[in-house]
Amino acid sequence: MSDGRFGVFGGQFVPETLMPCLIQLSETYEDAREDPAFAEELHELFRHYSGRPTPLYHAERLSRAYGGSKNCRIYLKREDLNHTGAHKINNCLGQALLARRMNKTRIVAETGAGQHGVATATVAALFDMSCTIYMGELDIERQHPNVLRMKLLGAEIVPVSSGSRTLKDATNETIRDWVTNVRTTHYIIGSTVGPHPYPTIVRNLQSIIGDEARRQIVQVEERLPDALIACVGGGSNSIGLFYPFLEDEDVRMYGVEAGGSEQGHSAALGEGTPGVLHGSLSYLLQTEDGQVKSAHSIAAGLDYPGVGPEHSQLKDSGRVAYYSVTDKEALSAFQDLSRLEGIIPALESSHALAFAKQYLSDSRSKPGEVILINLSGRGDKDVESVEKVLNP
Repeated sequence: MSDGRFGVFGGQFVPETLMPCLIQLSETYEDAREDPAFAEELHELFRHYSGRPTPLYHAERLSRAYGGSKNCRIYLKREDLNHTGAHKINNCLGQALLARRMNKTRIVAETGAGQHGVATATVAALFDMSCTIYMGELDIERQHPNVLRMKLLGAEIVPVSSGSRTLKDATNETIRDWVTNVRTTHYIIGSTVGPHPYPTIVRNLQSIIGDEARRQIVQVEERLPDALIACVGGGSNSIGLFYPFLEDEDVRMYGVEAGGSEQGHSAALGEGTPGVLHGSLSYLLQTEDGQVKSAHSIAAGLDYPGVGPEHSQLKDSGRVAYYSVTDKEALSAFQDLSRLEGIIPALESSHALAFAKQYLSDSRSKPGEVILINLSGRGDKDVESVEKVLNP
């Protein structure tokens, strides 16, 4: 494994008490990568438990609506069809296997949108481990269906009332728990954030998205796509799609952050500066004094003031272009896909859809382009929140 650096970003900015645990995780992961039995068990779980490979769907009506006369073709990588309803299960299955190899009997995790919490509770039930999920009080209110799912799966839900009562604060509390119980507990980080080796482990586990999408698009179109689009919060679904294409210079890549509303935004790459948050150096929203700013997004899974270190490096290198769309634009795209294709997307994924609409309407796109969007999750969890906005 690498030294945990992506250019200048990454690293291990953690209490001394966590270093033995991070070293153990790194060594366990390296051993697992060399063990054919680990890969075989993981892929059997992907195939028979979570339902991989997920389909690549040609969204014809959406293509016509967004592309107009350009005759572009939009394909959706249907991660929403995974068991538990999002890409999060890919990472959780792999990390649960690692926890078992380390003889850990308890899992802790943070969650914002609840999809990572549901996936963590799911694998904890599958592997007979106890499970504690930390979730901000605001997110508990707006993601109530996922809270019920986690409880049904046997997880303990701990409401977090500090700070903005969202994902950042839930992460703080999860780390405190982990430090206290590190001997028996594994922390399943849900995105490509945190101290080394987490960003690398999560990226490698999620890169199955891009590996599958690459094979599928070549089978259908007999060539690679012109552009990849994915939403970016912490960054796991997007890096999972982008990573297998990074060496393909003709494939353009667009990460879409939450531009929010008058209440604020979560565009750490577009509006932030480098700093340390939750164990690694990356772009984040902070004051001149280095205090972390509050983030905002209609999508709870994007409501985070930082981003993964690999995305930070990809921004600085120029390999990936990062943009943002507003809450209003994401909500409009949420309705578009629902009504045009009969697919209700997660509000997180709706940010990628909204950017695709912008991209296809201006000079950045050319006639006949093939666009591949990662539909990272389904919108069941968001229907109550959307209803409150549309019919206050």
